[in-house]
Amino acid sequence: MARKIGIIGMGNVGAAVAHGAIAQGLADSYVFIDINDKKAEADAQDFKDAMANLPSYAKIVVNDYAALEDADVIISSLGNIQLQHNAGEDRFAEFPFTREAVYHVSQELKKLDFKGVLVVISNPVDAVSALYQKFTGWPKERVIGTGTLLDTSRMKAAVADDLNVNPKSVSGYNLGEHGNSQFTAWSQVKVKGQDITALTSQEERQALFMASMKGGHKVFYGKGYTSYGIASAALRLAAIVLSDGLEEVAVSSYQEAYQTYLGYPVILGRQGVAAPVHLSLTAEENHLLEESATLIRNRVEESFAYLNNKYSNTNE
Repeated sequence: MARKIGIIGMGNVGAAVAHGAIAQGLADSYVFIDINDKKAEADAQDFKDAMANLPSYAKIVVNDYAALEDADVIISSLGNIQLQHNAGEDRFAEFPFTREAVYHVSQELKKLDFKGVLVVISNPVDAVSALYQKFTGWPKERVIGTGTLLDTSRMKAAVADDLNVNPKSVSGYNLGEHGNSQFTAWSQVKVKGQDITALTSQEERQALFMASMKGGHKVFYGKGYTSYGIASAALRLAAIVLSDGLEEVAVSSYQEAYQTYLGYPVILGRQGVAAPVHLSLTAEENHLLEESATLIRNRVEESFAYLNNKYSNTNE
């Protein structure tokens, strides 16, 4: 059966997602959606020019929402990266833009009889995932965000560098918001099967956490945006969905216990979240998770009410 991926937002991240997917032969057809028609058309043509030199062939459609209806995965990478230049280094700085964009895009998406999985990259990803679910009305298990998957990867890279091991030998998670209220659940982190608490001091672990949380800022201030790390996270999730991988990954998903979306591991498969995962966290970690969830939930409720009030008297 032909595999199809839609990408909404063809900026630096969306283009990196498209390039990674097409180079890997992840799908047989793609739909590019962007408010900048010329940019989307140019990307499509650029990839068409590359097809003869790639190991696989794929069809590309531009700015046709109807073509998303039979997609297996839709990836939302819309955003305004310039808003990330803020003193607090807060991903919610992008929210005034993305919440408006999500509302309008959702008006198109909810017209579709879409049976696939929506994977959200757009920041602030937890709140944006929640708004997408609310405005499309799609099942919660089929609307997810990249969440703390990238933060977890950054944590593994920091630990690996510090202990001189392969990052694939590090297990564990960063949890909560993909933002400033996240934390590393050190009770879950192991290096080659050994508890990290036996290998590092509390001060060292705090430095490693800061490296994982601030890793994106180093990239952002170095080149003006992030792309490859987050694109790789989104592509991993798309590949799991397409293959019905039933893999344990830290994504932004709706957590009933906290009544909001946040970064926490789940079992992911063809239909999205296939099963929950329950971690045995410490009392402090549970407290940090609750604080992060409260922050996200409050921001979502405020924005949902604001947008509903703003557009309640329109034709949308």
